[in-house]
Amino acid sequence: MDFLGDLFDVKLFDLIKPLLMDRKTGLLTVKGKEQGEIFLYRGNIVHAKAGHFPGEYGFFSIMGWSTGKVAFEPDVSPSEHTIFLPAEQLFLNWSYLKNDWERIREVIPSPNTIFRLPTQSISEDKSIKKDQWNVLALSNGVRTTSEIAKILNWDESKVLKTTYQLFKAGLLEKVEAKEALIKKRLGEKFFQILEIELKRVMGPVAPFIIEDQLIDFGETKDSFPQDQTPSLIKALGEDIPNEQKRKEFKKVMMELLSVEV
Repeated sequence: MDFLGDLFDVKLFDLIKPLLMDRKTGLLTVKGKEQGEIFLYRGNIVHAKAGHFPGEYGFFSIMGWSTGKVAFEPDVSPSEHTIFLPAEQLFLNWSYLKNDWERIREVIPSPNTIFRLPTQSISEDKSIKKDQWNVLALSNGVRTTSEIAKILNWDESKVLKTTYQLFKAGLLEKVEAKEALIKKRLGEKFFQILEIELKRVMGPVAPFIIEDQLIDFGETKDSFPQDQTPSLIKALGEDIPNEQKRKEFKKVMMELLSVEV
């Protein structure tokens, strides 16, 4: 492992840049008060991790550090890929965030942070941009910022910045960790059984019907809250033309839900 420098003396970007230009593959580590890893593959950054936080959030966290010793071990391949942006775009996103990064981290300490609309009414009219509306519509007190980025197909940096702006404007509030845990979500197993049962009465179109209903609910399989399941089952039942089969489907699914709870 080659020692590259100390962040006390040099910026991390200046240490990474030659590796990218030479299209290096390997592992860059930063060790100090905190520890981080950045994996390069043929001159691109494909994975980063700072503490428990992977991906773009982990990369931005490491870029915000001002202390730590930096080393590079060549020809080390990552076990996973969590960053899919070109390196140029990744650094451009960092330049967009860096001036506010510490303040953003205070508000959004992890990519698993959850926000919702304020419980208190907003007393004054606010000017809301289109991107902000997109985030507001998906901030339902259950989805994380990382999940919202995936749904919108946005870079995490854009969701972090937009969420921070909405929070500072009083248009979003943070859901406390204990409160967030109360919001149970349906697991993959439930949707597998749901698809099997719906196929029994609707045939091969069942997966498409489920996806259409999820879109109508503004949810995904990963984020669907358990307390909305009866409404989902009812909505799916309405697509079943045969009354007897509709009743049987609802009965089976509601019995399964009672077991899951």
